[in-house]
Amino acid sequence: MITPSSLEEIASYVEQDGKKVFCLFSRLVWGLSLPQAFLPEIEAENPEFTFILIDRDAYLDLAKVWDVYGIPSLVVLEKNKEIGRFVNRDRKTKAQITAFLAGLK
Repeated sequence: MITPSSLEEIASYVEQDGKKVFCLFSRLVWGLSLPQAFLPEIEAENPEFTFILIDRDAYLDLAKVWDVYGIPSLVVLEKNKEIGRFVNRDRKTKAQITAFLAGLK
């Protein structure tokens, strides 16, 4: 999983070819915000996606542009076009995330 250190780095991933899953979370509520226990499994099971972990609190302007207010949230881009989003305030299960990604393959 990639963890960008700047907005410029995030922008470079947005422009790259391929499908990217931007996983937005909050460090302030890390234990509740991302299903970190199974994200590595999901990443391994979905090699056609590049997973990018973004701290929503560090990039609030980006979260606003992407209309992401609930965490955890997933925004999937191909090149620079959004092809899917799983955005709400609910905790996500492995099965929910897997089904969401399967619909984007």
